[in-house]
Amino acid sequence: MDYFEVVVLGSGAAALAAAVSASGHGAEVVGVFEKASVLGGTSAMSGGMIWIPGNHHMVNQKIYDSRETALEYLNSLSHGRMRTDLLEAYVDVGPSMVQWFEDNSEVIFEIVESFPDYHPENPGGNQIGGRSLECPLFPFDELGEWADRISQSRQMSPFLLMNETTLGRGPLSESPKEILKLRSENNLRGCGQALIGRLLKSCLDREIIIEIEHQAEELIIDNGIVQGVRFDTPSGIREVTTQCVIIATGGFEWNKNLVDSFIRGPLHRPVSIETNTGDGLKMAMRAGAALGNMQEAWWVPVIDITNDEGTTIPWMVNRERVNPRCIMVNKDGKRFANEAANYNAFGAAFHQLDPGTFEYKNIPAWMIFDQEYLVRYGLCRYRGEGQVPDWLTAADTLPELAELIGCDGLGLEETVECWNAQAADLDDNDFHRGKSVNDTHWGDGTRTTAATLGPIDKAPYYAIEVKPGALGTKGGPQTNSKAQILNLDGEAIQGLYAAGNVMASAMGMAYGGAGGTLGPCMVFGYIAGKHSAEQLVTKI
Repeated sequence: MDYFEVVVLGSGAAALAAAVSASGHGAEVVGVFEKASVLGGTSAMSGGMIWIPGNHHMVNQKIYDSRETALEYLNSLSHGRMRTDLLEAYVDVGPSMVQWFEDNSEVIFEIVESFPDYHPENPGGNQIGGRSLECPLFPFDELGEWADRISQSRQMSPFLLMNETTLGRGPLSESPKEILKLRSENNLRGCGQALIGRLLKSCLDREIIIEIEHQAEELIIDNGIVQGVRFDTPSGIREVTTQCVIIATGGFEWNKNLVDSFIRGPLHRPVSIETNTGDGLKMAMRAGAALGNMQEAWWVPVIDITNDEGTTIPWMVNRERVNPRCIMVNKDGKRFANEAANYNAFGAAFHQLDPGTFEYKNIPAWMIFDQEYLVRYGLCRYRGEGQVPDWLTAADTLPELAELIGCDGLGLEETVECWNAQAADLDDNDFHRGKSVNDTHWGDGTRTTAATLGPIDKAPYYAIEVKPGALGTKGGPQTNSKAQILNLDGEAIQGLYAAGNVMASAMGMAYGGAGGTLGPCMVFGYIAGKHSAEQLVTKI
């Protein structure tokens, strides 16, 4: 039976960070075991940013931040659902985590310019940027045979940096083809590809053992102490022994039974990797773990489009819904939220119940826009020329559009008339769109109130249904500040850790800023790896 000092389950940012950290802090035999045939999980498909208050890049650029300010901000979002010990661990360890990886691995970060927090006007919020970091472009050829075994987004090119994607502030126009061509020729990748590429290269440099197509099925536990893991592999059952297991297998958003049992509202379109079916959660539950934050997910509005291969795929609408000349309406034809709000907070709008009908008030919902919107900004590579794609509904008048999609025509006409008047006055007095720095950071690039306000008055008119989606779930086994999984009595289960979306998130229902998902992955992965290695040293 194979022996590893530390076994890491999963291969996203939390898992690879944990493996590098364990190796860097003294563990000599570390193994990463991935269920899928590719590495990187959802992290590799993501924007790749991490949200770390008080990082040394802010200090170097003389951007003020402090522990107290960061905690004040997070507490302003907590609604009493964030644990103080985890928040303090996150804020305290985050900057040293960034520094440690830059000093001891291939992972380096840069500030994503001018990216404010998602609630920048809250106490302690950052309005000028600095807390959101990303990795610079990484040459994937350095990964050798692993270069083609990394999961990829179906929405964005792997050769882009954050501000060049619609997950960030771009694009208002097509990305320069010569730049993408040069990067493609040199296999230089950005966003989540860069983060995972750099983490994976760090694992390879440290000779960390990496296995794919190893689905962890069961923890081997004796007298309450973790002894090993049983895997299902293409070659049959494999058992390994270990002193420490770090569970970093992602969430459970692709497991309908678990979603129906725990999540607080409709989750129609996960945009994560399909192997996130709750394996780590179920293993932790069998080991006696206490659970927390099980009702929450990292919410995002999603539309369904058809790609060039004719496959229907989910497409996150981030900058698209913030640009001028578009709104979102429900079946009554009425707006129901600030369309420019951050995507996680927007998820709550889909969960509003009508107490009389007991229906979700804002499902279904549609994004409504006009021809000028498509000419200026485009939507999923369609810019209003030629045949209208089959995933988009078009009509010459608003009443005709309403009839086609099944919403109230009079309500839609009244809503658009009201919106056009508000856009002319640059004052959305219904939902205050354009008032927050977060709103104007996105939009049309002018960074004024007008950046996200504009009339809908150039026929034809268009609609596409917007559905409640999620980047992943954020509930699971509770941990202490050392990332150790806790049992029902609040005691650490010896040798068992969790990091990333599989754990009960320190962030509660909130999303502090760009990189607020991967930030905790990196921090608690780092903590889990460090603590597990130090426990090994203690036993010698």
